[in-house]
Amino acid sequence: MSVSGIDTYKKIGSQEDITVRYASLVKRIAHHLLSRLPSSVQLEDLMQAGMLGLLEASSSFDASKGASFETFAGIRIRGSMIDEIRRGDWVPRSVHRNARSIAQAIAKIEQDTGRDARDSEVAAELEVDLESYRTMLMEANSGHMLDFEELGVTEDYFAEGLSAAAASPYDGLQTENFRDCLASSIASLPERERLVLALYYNDELNLKEIGEVLGVSESRVSQINSQAMLRLQSRLTDWRK
Repeated sequence: MSVSGIDTYKKIGSQEDITVRYASLVKRIAHHLLSRLPSSVQLEDLMQAGMLGLLEASSSFDASKGASFETFAGIRIRGSMIDEIRRGDWVPRSVHRNARSIAQAIAKIEQDTGRDARDSEVAAELEVDLESYRTMLMEANSGHMLDFEELGVTEDYFAEGLSAAAASPYDGLQTENFRDCLASSIASLPERERLVLALYYNDELNLKEIGEVLGVSESRVSQINSQAMLRLQSRLTDWRK
């Protein structure tokens, strides 16, 4: 363990102290992810993976970098949980395929019209009815966190774009240009989509709570959330290329 690691260990305590002190953080992140995952994903599995991420964070945290331990640990905890989800391979290929098709359809419509693509237009482009399109959105909502990471962005980084916060010292792989592009893309989303994302990522409300705020069903919130993420994915594809 490095000198800085020893100093950090002294400040935040033993592993037993850490697991007790930050168990609520692990639980909160687990519930946040679980709210849009299939029933086959168990809370206990996410909690276990999160605890491993917490212990990893405690051993690698460097206070001299400037970020708080809770912020750093949150990133590691969520990353560990998402790794566990990936290993489970629970998202059917058809869901990923449909999500990519939706993102491509949105990109085409917005390029052709110069404005936000409407639900009915995307459905028509995909040659499905509106109800089928919204079902596709519901299914994509449980898988978009994995697809979106193909762009090189994590949920934590996405939340930073929503709040226009400065990057943490641990986001060295992300560029300033990408941060600007992400923030700009979020700001250009339709108002309701921006609101849903802000309530979900910044305020950490679950889909049911957001539905109560907006006066819509939980399933409709899920559709709006999914469409917002896929719209962002379509707009950020050019940046990746």
